[in-house]
Amino acid sequence: MYGQAPPVYPTPVFTREANAGHCAQGDDDIDGELKAHTYAGRLFVVEGIDGSGKSTQLDLLYKWLSNQGYSVFFSEWNSSELVKDTTRRGKRKRMLTPTTFSLIHATDFAARFENRIVPLLKAGVIVLADRYCFTAFARDAARGVSPGWVRHVYSFAVQPDIVFYFKVQLETAISRIRSSRFELKYYEAGRDLHLADEDDESFRLFQERILEQYEAMAATSRFTCITAELPIEEQQRQMREIVGGVLARAPHLRRTALAPTAGTPQ
Repeated sequence: MYGQAPPVYPTPVFTREANAGHCAQGDDDIDGELKAHTYAGRLFVVEGIDGSGKSTQLDLLYKWLSNQGYSVFFSEWNSSELVKDTTRRGKRKRMLTPTTFSLIHATDFAARFENRIVPLLKAGVIVLADRYCFTAFARDAARGVSPGWVRHVYSFAVQPDIVFYFKVQLETAISRIRSSRFELKYYEAGRDLHLADEDDESFRLFQERILEQYEAMAATSRFTCITAELPIEEQQRQMREIVGGVLARAPHLRRTALAPTAGTPQ
């Protein structure tokens, strides 16, 4: 399926920035690399660096939609049972390279996409995804994997109805993470890239690389930007207004309390 392993390149440096408060669409729209979404359900995705607050907002959106009577399914990154043990073992023994890390996450995504996300979208369910293929586009490129190769691997994915990108200052995100975690994990801190000797500095440099990738995508993709430093209530108000507009044009969506196989945020 994947052919030969890709070469590892230096992390590209982008100079174009997304406009503050919203995302601009450029000429080289990467969304065109994803398949058109024609299913009965609706797919809403949140993206952003660690500490952006996206998971909190998606959890609030899930509860709101459930209370509205919609059938809602929640899916999160790196949660497939298919690769969970392999991923855990690879991380524990520090055996994962940028390419194998990329392939494991792609396998996780494919398993959830084909076995859960697509069937539920076909059934008219609302799917909420805490991270989508854009996470791979950002993180894998930050680790030096060929961006074009990564996009080809995920070319089976469909374009979400809305991709919410939570735009946050790097130092704000880092402060949030450090205040909520006793220690950083090896790969989370980017220690496998040998960016710095200390965990905190390595984490900052790694997140800076990922942020550069997200900002580049925000400038060329149909991302809907949310300023992640606004009050939680205001961020959620904006999300509900945007999602509500999409749902108003989709009266066919399943309106049961919960889908029998629906996932819930943990």
